[in-house]
Formats: sequence, structure tokens, C-alpha cells
Amino acid sequence: MSNARNNLHLLWRAGFGPAVEQLNELDRYNPRQYWSALVKASEKPPTPIEVANNAIDGLVMGVQTFAELSKRELDPDQRKELQQRNRNGIRDLNSIWMSKMVNSSAQLREKMAFFWHGHFACRNLNVLYQQQLLNIIRQHALGNFGTMLKAVSRSAAMLNFLNNQQNRKDHPNENFAREVMELFTIGRGNYSESDVKEAARAFTGWTANFQGEFVFRRFQHDFGSKTVLGRSGNFEGEEVLNILLEEKKTAVYITTKLYRFLVNEIPDATHIQWLSDRFYKNGYEIGPLLEDIFTSDWFYENKHIGTRIKSPIELLAGIRRLLPMQIDDATGQLLLQRGLGQVLFYPPNVAGWPGGKTWIDSSSLMLRMRVPRLLLGEDEWNIGGKTDDDVQMGMMQRLQNRLEAKVDWMPLLSSFKKVPLEKLPAQLSDLLLQTQRAQTIALLKSYVVAADRDASIRQLTAHILSTPEYQLC
Repeated sequence: MSNARNNLHLLWRAGFGPAVEQLNELDRYNPRQYWSALVKASEKPPTPIEVANNAIDGLVMGVQTFAELSKRELDPDQRKELQQRNRNGIRDLNSIWMSKMVNSSAQLREKMAFFWHGHFACRNLNVLYQQQLLNIIRQHALGNFGTMLKAVSRSAAMLNFLNNQQNRKDHPNENFAREVMELFTIGRGNYSESDVKEAARAFTGWTANFQGEFVFRRFQHDFGSKTVLGRSGNFEGEEVLNILLEEKKTAVYITTKLYRFLVNEIPDATHIQWLSDRFYKNGYEIGPLLEDIFTSDWFYENKHIGTRIKSPIELLAGIRRLLPMQIDDATGQLLLQRGLGQVLFYPPNVAGWPGGKTWIDSSSLMLRMRVPRLLLGEDEWNIGGKTDDDVQMGMMQRLQNRLEAKVDWMPLLSSFKKVPLEKLPAQLSDLLLQTQRAQTIALLKSYVVAADRDASIRQLTAHILSTPEYQLC
């Protein structure tokens, strides 16, 4: 198998696809060299994303917790203004992170942060809290899972989303403890209801102040003895997290989820056993686990290439990496994500997006195949918003226009300036598609414009990006 095909596979799974400048290099280096370059580019700690401004910092309660504020603190107009500021802030946070997914050389870090964003799914309409959580997962995305788990568990976004501010001695709220076990660590079926109840007691008193800082309220904490997964003691929250990390089932659960995201929706028991053993022995270090995956010969087997349906975010980011473009319409980007079924910071529930075939239904597939022409300004769209639905950002409007995207075609045109016209369909499809059908190549030939290379490249690219095959990576 060629270096180019293997490197395309690596760039889509360990990042958001090839940047246009990389197209002519794909066959020049082997996958191990590309992997080393990806790791090096993501070594530097990320610069925190800062969207929440001072006007919000002093009033950081999201709309989900407004009921806890007295009417004397915020009048209706102030609440409405704060809600809109939070919505606008999360919209801008979405836009800035998408730009990093597209433009950052730290592709491995941003791709893994995207994975952890789904793993530690959190829907909280407070821009400061969401910003803090995003910076936590971007910082720890390639580091130690246990360290990240503890930082996420102490974040204001997650504590509020999972109702732990209501978890008090003599009146425990089990929601936080249950999701930490079921979704973040050992997985369903590996704990009992008694374990949840006892763990919830350990997390009593864990909360955050208005500035998003973790606070342990001792007078709300249950200092009595608890028994969690067969171990007894006067546990506090961090000790329960340590117990969960000591369970090898946590390593298996995390490894399986990563395997399905990075390799194949169908888990391979032998590979997962090997990977999880090493992950556990390495103390939950994420970097070595990724290296085990991406440098294994089996990762590049045909059965893993072009078999995974791109999530909407991966689809959009991949197109923008291939065709550099400037998009100033942050609201339009958000509504396009909604139409495709995945809006950053708005997971459907605490389990995150299920992925796989759930990305595709009759309506979403048609929209996905229209996305390239929408971005290129060759198609109009009409997406409506509902009232009272936070995913619509409170907008009572319909967006019906051409998305204002300024595409820079020159890098792509330059990459194929020496390719004969008759060879353009095959070469473009080889570099843009990981799975092909003979009829696709035959159809592409009809998009070649005689004696006009640039027009041919534009038309061929727009069509290739609109094919069912491009939905796969």
C-alpha cells in the first residue's frame, strides 16, 4: 500500500485531514515520519482560548442556574442580557475552536481534545465555565488521563451540569457519581447501585464559586465511612476517583472508546486487550497509547481505511483544511453545525454524540453532500430556529442566504498545475477520497473543462467533496 494512502488515513484519524500544502508530500514520507511530525507539532502546551470578558466574569451564572439567584440580584432585563451574552460567547468559543481545528499545526492535540469533548460531554450555558472546561481538555488531551479526569471533575461546568452543587450531606444527589462511573471511567455493568450511592456521599460538598473556581464545602460533606467497589474508608471525592483509576476496567473502557473513534467502530478484542494492558501499566499516559495505535501495522489494514463516517465537525474542518477560506459569519457556522447534527458545546446528553451511522439519515445526508457548494457560495440554504431551544441560541429566525465564505483556491490550483487535464480526475480523487468506485472516476471525467485547468480543478473538487465517498475516512 502506498505511503500516500496510509498518510491520508493517519491524517484523518489523528487530525482533521490533510492541509492543502500537504497533498504533494503524502508519498514522500512514510507514516512513522508523519506520526513523529504530528507528535512534535503538538508538544507545546496550547495557548488558552479566552472569550469570556470582564463583563461576564462578574456575573458568571449560566441560565441553567438563574433560578438560584434572587430577583434582587438580577432583574428580568439583566437576566435576558446575561443569557444573550452567554449565548454569544459560546457561539464565539465555537468559532474560535473550529478555526484552531482547521488552521493549527497541533492537529493531534486538537483532534484528541475533540474526542475528550465528546467523552466528557457537558452542556452548560455559561461561557466562562465552558471556556474553562475546553482549556482543561486541550491542556491534558495528550497528557495523563487520571490528571484530566480529576481536573474535569473539579470544573464548574461539569459540577453544575451534573447537579453536584445539590449534593449535600444527608441529601446526596447521585447524578455526578453515576456519570463519573458509567461514562467517564469503568463503564456500565461494572459497578452496583450501592457503589453509586456510596460514591455520591464522597462527592458531597464539591462545588464551585461564581468565578468557576473549585470549592470544597466541608459543612456539606459526609465524613462518614463509605464502601466503593469493595473498598472502605472515610473517602472524599478524589479518593473515589483514584479507586476508579485503580480498576483495570477503566483502562479497558477508555481504550475501547478510543479504538472505536480512531480505528474502527467494530472493536477488536485482541488489540484492545494489548492496548489497555499497556495503557494501564503506563499509568494512563495518553501519548504512549496513541503511539501504540498509530504505529501498529494493523492500523493501516484495508479494513480500517475509509470505513468510518466523518462527524459533522470533522467533515467541515476537513473541507476547510483543503480549501482555505475566511468565514466571518459565526452564526451561520453554528446553524450549519446544527443542521448536520453536531454543535460544539451542545451534546445531546451527558453520553455525548453516539457517532457512527447516527450521523446519516435521509435529510442529513442530503445536507452533508450540499455542504461543499454551500461553502463555495454555489447553493442557498434555509435552516430555521426554534424558540426556547438553547441549541438555536435563542434565535427566532431562519437563515436563508449564501454563506459568506471567501475561498482561496490558489494553493490547490498550484498543487495540480503540472498534471495533464486527462489525469486530473484520477489524481484528485486519489488524494481526496479513501474509498472509490469505478463509476465515480467515470463520472468525474465529465467535469473536466477542455483547455481550462483551473475551472476543471474547481469543478472536480466541488464534485468530489459532494460524493458519498467523501463522507468516509
